[in-house]
Amino acid sequence: MSDPQNPQPQQKWWHRWFRTPSELRAMGVVGINMRNARFLLPNNPRSLYQNVDNKIRTKELAENRGLEVPETYLIVESPADVSLMRKKLAAYDSFVMKPARGSGGKGVLVIDHRDEDFYVKPSGTRLTDADLCHHAENILAGLYSLGGNRDKALIEYRVTPAKVLTEISFQGAPDIRIVMLHGYPVMAMLRAATKESDGRANLHQGAIGIGIDLHTGLSVRAVHHGNPIERHPDLKSPLIGVQMPEWEKILEIAVTCHEMTGLGYLGVDLMIDEKIGPLMIEVNARPGLAIQMANGVGLRNRLEPVLARIKSSPNESANERITFSRTHLRAKSVSPTNGK
Repeated sequence: MSDPQNPQPQQKWWHRWFRTPSELRAMGVVGINMRNARFLLPNNPRSLYQNVDNKIRTKELAENRGLEVPETYLIVESPADVSLMRKKLAAYDSFVMKPARGSGGKGVLVIDHRDEDFYVKPSGTRLTDADLCHHAENILAGLYSLGGNRDKALIEYRVTPAKVLTEISFQGAPDIRIVMLHGYPVMAMLRAATKESDGRANLHQGAIGIGIDLHTGLSVRAVHHGNPIERHPDLKSPLIGVQMPEWEKILEIAVTCHEMTGLGYLGVDLMIDEKIGPLMIEVNARPGLAIQMANGVGLRNRLEPVLARIKSSPNESANERITFSRTHLRAKSVSPTNGK
């Protein structure tokens, strides 16, 4: 790694620890203030946030649009529901429990399988009924919710990832994030779990961010804790040149999420199930900015061409928007590693 005090002129911007604000602007990097002022607030009416800040509501909207979503097993709304939870979950060996109004992956509990009376996480950690109930009670109390308000616990089908993705994610199911502007996909990444992240695809907890080319669906770059890598730190499998299955369908789902929520600027999260295919997981009205690091591209370099396109062609169809993004917002080509 280069010395941050003596950077080499030929290095790319993401290989340096420090950049001045003027350098970042020149590179097209979008910070939180710019995201909020230029892209988020002008394009996301506050009245529409309810469509995405509640995962139960978002799933209902998606199902009404005919999108595939993980099956809901149980919604826990009260302490009485918590006491009945064990009996109702007896039919399921694996599941995911999450707060309906959570954000940033907080409060998401993944159960991989049962071992007699224990619930086993992907990491191998064993939980008791009391542990599971305690987690549900914390969700109800608002420990993980936006604003700390009382919440509901959503328990649903645990995705079995497509095989090509299990090869680059440690135990947990990887997900795909696509950032959208007015129905145009502008940037995409895969978030893959590591041993450090406890099987969860959360970058802040040690997961890997993998940039995806919008044109081909191939992975083009990977970062771990902000540092570029080419192989998974635990699995040692190559991360570059991996083909995302059913890429066209994934882009179509992302565009539908824009249409069903009415939000102009959003992030769409999906998973690819081995049997079912792409599933819409949730929609985020405040997508984070780490996707820029994963792709090695500043978001402004993708957002501004879309704004110009909207002015010149204001009424494009969903297919036309996808075609524009795949043609004009593509990354440098990479050869696939998985033979597909």
